[in-house]
Amino acid sequence: MGYAKVRSVALHGVAGEVIVVEADVAPGLPSLVVSGLPDAALSEARDRVRAAVHNSGAHWPQARITVNLRPAHVRKHGSGFDTAVAIAVLAAGADLPIARLGNAVVLGELGLDGTVRPVRGVLPAVLAASRAGYGFALVPLENVNEARLVTDIDVRATDSLGRIIGYLYETQDLLDPDPEPRPMEAAALDLADVLGQERGRRVIELAAAGRHHVAMFGPPGAGKTMLAARLPGVLPPLDDKESIEVTALHSIAGNLAPDGTLIRRAPIQAPHHTASVTALVGGGPGFARPGAISLAHHGVLFLDECAEFSAGVLDALRQPLEEGKVRLRRSYGETVYPARAQLVMAANPCPCARPGGRQMCHCPSIVRRRYQARLSGPLMDRVDLQVDLDPVRSAALLTTETVEPSSVIAERVLDAREAAGARWGKHANSNGEVPASLLRDNRFRLSRHVLHPLTIEMDRGRLSARGFERSIRVAWTIADLEGRTQPDVAHVREALELRSRTVQ
Repeated sequence: MGYAKVRSVALHGVAGEVIVVEADVAPGLPSLVVSGLPDAALSEARDRVRAAVHNSGAHWPQARITVNLRPAHVRKHGSGFDTAVAIAVLAAGADLPIARLGNAVVLGELGLDGTVRPVRGVLPAVLAASRAGYGFALVPLENVNEARLVTDIDVRATDSLGRIIGYLYETQDLLDPDPEPRPMEAAALDLADVLGQERGRRVIELAAAGRHHVAMFGPPGAGKTMLAARLPGVLPPLDDKESIEVTALHSIAGNLAPDGTLIRRAPIQAPHHTASVTALVGGGPGFARPGAISLAHHGVLFLDECAEFSAGVLDALRQPLEEGKVRLRRSYGETVYPARAQLVMAANPCPCARPGGRQMCHCPSIVRRRYQARLSGPLMDRVDLQVDLDPVRSAALLTTETVEPSSVIAERVLDAREAAGARWGKHANSNGEVPASLLRDNRFRLSRHVLHPLTIEMDRGRLSARGFERSIRVAWTIADLEGRTQPDVAHVREALELRSRTVQ
């Protein structure tokens, strides 16, 4: 009979907090009480852990057992505390020596047979332990590659509770598997496959260079989906910090690749038009999970047939697009997920969606207007590049001329990103993210002559203040792609045309 404690990690969004799992075994009727704001999965741990201990050949204390997870005011989610609870109970009631875990955090779900099963969110959990000063992480075998992405902490693995018990009695070793070879990434889709859409290719290049949002309108077969799917292929690879953020989000969502390697390529998410608000921005009962916009962090959120999405779902994107993060408030507090994704929308111009475009459309004008009005003004005001794509003609498909591949465009995009990063410094890495206050700074303020096309449209009520600033950002991107040090009036005019769907 006694007291013992083991450490684990609780996640709140992508942030982790080290949790002390303490157990007290005292005389009394056999029982197990779990306190410290556990959720349903954690409250059910009492039966799961007891069966795992018995089937691992250990003795379950026949006494009154109290397990507390502190700090008690922090809500705990999931079954990842099972292994820590089992070790703490055995140490308190069966004198299991745990000195070898004094500087460790323990993660893992227990099966009834005593196996230690993988859990979600191991990467952000181990990262939190490392930042808190812990030097040892004990994780399920299936999660070891993911945990080893954190290089400044010793990571060991186990396949069973019995192996941990043997390790603590110094009769067995933990698992230390060799790193698995990293698989070859599938080749990105190439813009060379898109024929006859120079306007669309131009918009995709600008979007990649400046991290601008895009909306493409056109009949079926015009190439909207092909263009959107090829945007990640011209985006720069993720740096180390971005890779950790993206990989952590996919770990929490439970869709990280089994090899547990860092995600180095910009992700793309393409939810179906029947997706709910929760699927798109995140949430759900209990632990609020990341939605598609967070899983597209530093990548692309592609909404195909966007006019078919419900208005409430689309409008839920407005605040995340502006802030670059999703704030999910629940009764127990707020969960924040990063959501700095590029929005790419594609829609038909009308419900009938004839392949020939307007010439073949049978819809009355009021039906066309009502269909396009499904995309609200406040949402579209946040979209920098809005273009109409014409149907592809046979001449484009039969041409023998070579089309510029993604690799060439990606080089120009990278040069433009580097120019923007050097100009804005610590304030932004791309033109699409630069604060409006910096655009008005004397060092970067454009002259009245250069801004004349924008001022005319704004004074006529056809351009909002947000649209004014976003058009300036696009103009900077156009100038960067041309290797210019500052936009001129032609760049501003093109940016305005691309925003107003009047580009020639």
